[in-house]
Amino acid sequence: MKVVLLDVDGVLVTGGDQYGKHLIPDLERDFGIPPRRLKREFFERSWPDIVTGKKPLLPELGRVLGRIAPTVDPEALLAHWLGYEAHVDEGLLSDIAVLRARGTAVYLATNQEHHRARYLLEELGLAGHVDGMFYSAALGHRKPDRGFFRAVQRTLPPAGEDIVFVDDSKTNVTAARRFGWRAIHWVEGMTLEEELLRAERVPRPG
Repeated sequence: MKVVLLDVDGVLVTGGDQYGKHLIPDLERDFGIPPRRLKREFFERSWPDIVTGKKPLLPELGRVLGRIAPTVDPEALLAHWLGYEAHVDEGLLSDIAVLRARGTAVYLATNQEHHRARYLLEELGLAGHVDGMFYSAALGHRKPDRGFFRAVQRTLPPAGEDIVFVDDSKTNVTAARRFGWRAIHWVEGMTLEEELLRAERVPRPG
């Protein structure tokens, strides 16, 4: 096993719903914004372009807030949002350290916009635990689009290296397998090393 590609939300970072789909806790109490309105006005309409790097987050968030909550500072809301989704699975970090010590490269492969990607790497310190991050806003494609997998494949070691993709979304796992990678559907309580051993015994797709 040469390369492991690890999802973030629902795998390495827990405690919230999948990024971009959740209703931010305490949003109405702290900011006076009904959660479902922000979901409808921002996440459902603006998020697809933000998470694939076509639009910057803060100007777009500011535009929406100007219409639905003009007294709310976009940067304050962003800080609240990022802090909510910041619970790292320390046990999984330990498993990653063992894998890397054995010579396996571990990368994050995730749907993120630029602010959250930097927050994950720098503020949460994940940069010190992995070999790098592939994320949708930088690649111009998001999982499960084939373009995401193609963009990652182009920057990985030469063809022939084993790749195992780990994600909590069945849709993303199915797409990875169709692309030709081994893939693990991650469920809370799994042990990474055990799942990788099982994956090794499964023939590569295609």
